[in-house]
Amino acid sequence: MSDASNRLRDGWLRAAIRRVFFVAWPFCTALPPGRHRDPCVRWYFWAVCLLLLTTTSASAAVRLDLDGGWRFRTDPASLSASYDPASRIGDPAWQLQSRLVDVPHTWAIGPDHAFHGVGWYFKTFDLSPTLAHQHVELNFAATFSTSHVWVNGVAVGGHVGGFTAYALDISKAIHAGENRIAVAIDDRPGFATVPGYAMRLRASGSVAYDWQPNGGIVRDVWLSVGEGGLIRRQALSSVLSSDAAEVADRVIVENISAAARTYGLRVTAYAPNGAMAARADGRLALAAGQTGEQTVALKIAHPELWNIAAAKLYSVEVELLDEAGHRLDRRTDAYGLRTIEIRDRRLYVNGVAVRLTGLTRHEDSPWEGLAETRGTIRHDFDDLAALHTTLTRPVHYPQPDAVLDAADRAGMLLIPEIPVWQMSEAQLRDPRLLAAAEAMMSEMIAQDANHPSVLAWSICNESDASTPGGEAYVRTMKALINRLDPGRPVSFADADISAKPWKRETVMDDVDFIMANAYFGTWSGAQSDVDPWLDYMDKTYPTKLVIISEFGWPGPFSKDSEAADKDRSGNMLSQRLAFEHAPFVGGAIFWTYQDYRSSRNLWPGEVDGYVDHGVVDQFRQRRPSYKLWQNLNEAVSTTVGWRMGPDGPQGFSLLATPNALGRLPSYPLIGYGLRWRVVGATGVVLDAGEAPLDLAHPATFAQSWTGQDGRNGAHLTLDILTPAGVRAGGAELDYRPLRFGFAPFAPDAHTPETRP
Repeated sequence: MSDASNRLRDGWLRAAIRRVFFVAWPFCTALPPGRHRDPCVRWYFWAVCLLLLTTTSASAAVRLDLDGGWRFRTDPASLSASYDPASRIGDPAWQLQSRLVDVPHTWAIGPDHAFHGVGWYFKTFDLSPTLAHQHVELNFAATFSTSHVWVNGVAVGGHVGGFTAYALDISKAIHAGENRIAVAIDDRPGFATVPGYAMRLRASGSVAYDWQPNGGIVRDVWLSVGEGGLIRRQALSSVLSSDAAEVADRVIVENISAAARTYGLRVTAYAPNGAMAARADGRLALAAGQTGEQTVALKIAHPELWNIAAAKLYSVEVELLDEAGHRLDRRTDAYGLRTIEIRDRRLYVNGVAVRLTGLTRHEDSPWEGLAETRGTIRHDFDDLAALHTTLTRPVHYPQPDAVLDAADRAGMLLIPEIPVWQMSEAQLRDPRLLAAAEAMMSEMIAQDANHPSVLAWSICNESDASTPGGEAYVRTMKALINRLDPGRPVSFADADISAKPWKRETVMDDVDFIMANAYFGTWSGAQSDVDPWLDYMDKTYPTKLVIISEFGWPGPFSKDSEAADKDRSGNMLSQRLAFEHAPFVGGAIFWTYQDYRSSRNLWPGEVDGYVDHGVVDQFRQRRPSYKLWQNLNEAVSTTVGWRMGPDGPQGFSLLATPNALGRLPSYPLIGYGLRWRVVGATGVVLDAGEAPLDLAHPATFAQSWTGQDGRNGAHLTLDILTPAGVRAGGAELDYRPLRFGFAPFAPDAHTPETRP
């Protein structure tokens, strides 16, 4: 992830000093000579000196935000087979028939929600003569789904695939002053697009995929302006020993100048507390226009490990320097030092066997659709953390940076996936689809592989992978991933494996672990089949770790939404218990966090609506199943009781017991803490505080207070907190004295509450 604030800092500094130059000098010279004017002139002199110092060096690449002030309209003519989008470029009157929008934006929300075809976006922007003569690129974090882009009437390129970032060199199309951008985006699927027609569903009469097409510029847009050279990406890898981490940074650089260059590379790793942890230098010679790479090695002593729900994040900065040592570009990526292994049918994080749980989440809401803001993402991932999510896919398509960043910080593991969903063998054999899948997977790996939250890559969902054509697709995609990101596991989500008649799928020999979509009670068969199926899996794939990539209860299997959530809760409870009893199941992911818009799996008679499948609805209102899932997935149980005195409670005691290794979920609880608050009957706070809590083993804690009278009643709220401050467990306890002359309780009476 490029650090835009670092790139812009130098430009802001120079701009501020120039303001001093032009604004302060007239003020200084207007003052009368003497004690006021002389210090002002001296202050101005030093400002000018600083201005000269900051403008003599080459500047790093600059990012200029373009999210605001776009105009948008749909084009009904695009539904014609003879449609040519280029014909619209010379028609300014047609372009003016548009409305003002900001991006991220999708026309799936609003007056054009039913339109599927080509939508147009227009924007003007100004460039100074200085910037107009540098290397300028137009960047899109994602446009759904197929785009064509013009700048000042010149076609500058486009992109296929709606979830990954791309950049277009527009240096030859721009000029100083006003410039115009036009973007045509087609959101329609095809037989060989990703996502595309779900041809496995051909017999149902509907080949739509199971989430809403969200045409538009669905993520951020910006200009990047640089000169001399650009850092395209850094690919980080590490090897850990007991007292050090060897980090290899493979830096990819493009020479954007007209002459051969020899660049300097400076790589710096910063520890989680911000202190410099390591630094190393490298050099790279490139011919004009050439792209090349150089690996720079760092050694970090006494590394702090990224762990489940206890994320320690390093920051790795690479600077590109010209021959005089001036910075041309800079890029910063968050990075976590951890090891992940799959062996003996177990998942190991930093050498410790773990079993994890979580929920999937679509990028979808009634107010934003796929064009999510960071606020929506933060809300949902805070909620997923509160639901004790430690593993998620997160859904069927590449995610924005904000999702990966949130998972990194929370200590969640992800299995990102490309949207090859419910595709037939004929599609998986199609060279066009394979090319589209390879392109999207390559782009996803390029932008996301440094994130410590990425556990593995998934190459499809519920497609005909067990056919000869499907097996060829799986092998081709796995070979690509092994080449691009060696060492990271590869799998795909499969539904056939849980549907009767159960049969061995030889394609499972090709993946590093099995992902099974298991909807017992609905699509997969009877609820009573789950235990026999797990026995079958154990015997049929005796060397394979299994992750339940989906389970849950779709609403239309019940009479109404209220009944569906009761059925969902019962299904959740029974299936999760069955999965816990199968030790080769390393994780279980519930489908899904929220209801999401679709044309499939709806109530009878509906063709467009929100799938009733979540523990919250589309507005994020919690259903009863939310609390059940939250309680089931606490990794620590608590027993609390009052410590009684003659005036009522005078303290409390706690026993906190982490789930034993092998439970579902179970993982090391590192750096946790305790927070409590005791309130008397009149609202007076009797006691409150925080303390660290060592949960490497069962932990006890006792707290007492004096001088506060709780004889009329007391309420204790106790929270066990992760290092990020997320509630991992806890309890509430009430003391209510008996009335009518009876003694409240004898001293030292113990009234425990145990959770979960």
